[in-house]
Amino acid sequence: MIYRIRAKLYREAKYLSMDIGYALGFYERFLKNARGSRIMIYHGICQKNHTLFNPIFLTAKVFEAHLALYKKYCNVVSLDDYYSQNFSSDKFNICITFDDGFANNYKYVLPLLEQYQLPATFFITGIRDAGYDVLWNDFLGIVGKYGPGAIDYKGEQYIKGLYDKYISTIDGIGLTEKLRSAGFNEKAEMMDVLYPLVPFKSNKAVEDYWLQMTTDEIRKLAASPLVNIGAHGYYHNDLARANISDVMWELKSSKKFLENIIQKPVNSLAFPYGSYSQPVIDTAKNAGYGQLLAMDFLLDTDQYDDAMRERFTVNPFISPINQMHATITRRYEQH
Repeated sequence: MIYRIRAKLYREAKYLSMDIGYALGFYERFLKNARGSRIMIYHGICQKNHTLFNPIFLTAKVFEAHLALYKKYCNVVSLDDYYSQNFSSDKFNICITFDDGFANNYKYVLPLLEQYQLPATFFITGIRDAGYDVLWNDFLGIVGKYGPGAIDYKGEQYIKGLYDKYISTIDGIGLTEKLRSAGFNEKAEMMDVLYPLVPFKSNKAVEDYWLQMTTDEIRKLAASPLVNIGAHGYYHNDLARANISDVMWELKSSKKFLENIIQKPVNSLAFPYGSYSQPVIDTAKNAGYGQLLAMDFLLDTDQYDDAMRERFTVNPFISPINQMHATITRRYEQH
């Protein structure tokens, strides 16, 4: 416990010193001399309370600060240019990507991209085609936030634990973890059963945290010359845990859904949760995807696959300049 407290205090002191140092101009040379490239992963953007349901959102104000730093110090490239290595040799190269297809991407991100004239790729599921307006994991996040301390689901009791996650009293495994290995029919059943506990769709104040883009919003987003659209699975299932025939169906169906909307080829795929396997890679290529985006590679040999690229997830708990430093070094402060 004492070690964790010391580590937290040390980390906070380091981040604070970097903020002060940047304000005093001490990091100007580091930022201007940085070289290399990084693909960034963003998810949702909201106006306030960015950690209300999960730790993957940023406020619009903080995201704009990221863009301002990119504009000042970096060469921001499209995903196609990243794959082609059309990089600047004089600046650090950044590729901006967004996962999950939140409506807030259209609402807040697109105007900021147009303001700063920076490109980005949005990886979107086929969940709207399936008749849903929320991803199953976001649904559970909201139920965990506002739901009761304990729930009964399919004859099993779950107690709300750390980070408002429901944990089984039988085996100690979380409901989210159990459903991650399940097919979408089971996830849809869960949403039907649990929604009466927390009828959140009537609360417009929390829409930014869960609502998916409509097909019309996807179409308008894709119409921007700054935007590229990629796939993110059909149901936002964990592809590495799914039957490979189901994976093929998901990848073909999500590709077809998006291409019918935007009337452009969809060649890129970001694996949901960053989860994949070699059979998933092979299936994605057979489904017509030439650009495959992970988080961390499973194997060192994945770096030699021309289709594969790693990405770096944004940390919502640190300042924009600390994020910039971590992005360049590809390392968050651990000590």
